[in-house]
This record gives sequence, C-alpha cells and structure tokens, in this order.
Amino acid sequence: MDSVDHSVGDCHAVSAVLARVGDKWSVQTVMLLGGGPRRFSEIKRAIGGISQRMLTLTLRGLERDGLLTRTVFATVPPRVDYALTDLGRSLWPPVEALGLWARAHQAEIEAARQRFDARAAGTHTLGFGS
Repeated sequence: MDSVDHSVGDCHAVSAVLARVGDKWSVQTVMLLGGGPRRFSEIKRAIGGISQRMLTLTLRGLERDGLLTRTVFATVPPRVDYALTDLGRSLWPPVEALGLWARAHQAEIEAARQRFDARAAGTHTLGFGS
C-alpha cells in the first residue's frame, strides 16, 4: 500500500513548496549557487533576463524557505553574499538532474512541439475548434 499522505492539506503544502523550488528563477538561482556563494550582481549577470526586482523577490523567497542565506559584510559599499544552506544544497542534486534531463531531451521536446503546432494549425484551417 502507498504510504504517501495524499490528504488535501498535504497536497496544498507540497504544491506550495514545489511552486517555490520549481519556478524558473528559483531553479536557475539554486543551480548557480550550487557552485558556491555569489554576490547579487554576479547572480543577476549569470541569470540572463531576470529583472532586479524579480531577483530580489526570488532571493527573498528562497531565504524565507530556508534554502539560502544572505550575509551582509560591513564594507563600503556593503557587500552581500548569497549561499545555499544545507537544505538548499540538498535540493541541488534533483535540480541538477532535472536540468540535465531537459538538456538531453531538448531536441525531442522541440520536435514534439512542432508536430503538435502543425496538427493544431491544420485543425484550425479545416474549421474545427471554431
């Protein structure tokens, strides 16, 4: 018998965690910090396309969930480093595995998307789905 708790409360709790650790910015941040602590500006440069506000929100959410630490150094200007906690480092292997899987299957997924889009376009030109 399956020993996993599938109660509504448990599913909501798991969904909330997956929403945090599964969004694209969090995944990229965890992957990057798996290589060691980084400064805000380094993270922003390494993660192309993220706005300063979105990076701030992502880092704050990961810190709130206990996945990373924020260390402020009393320098002028102040230096802030972000690093994975033990909990965050435990997330790194599955995130890395997911990234490796995505890279390995990128061509297959793109081909499937093209086949789907071609079928969908053909359906609309025949008057179906209107």
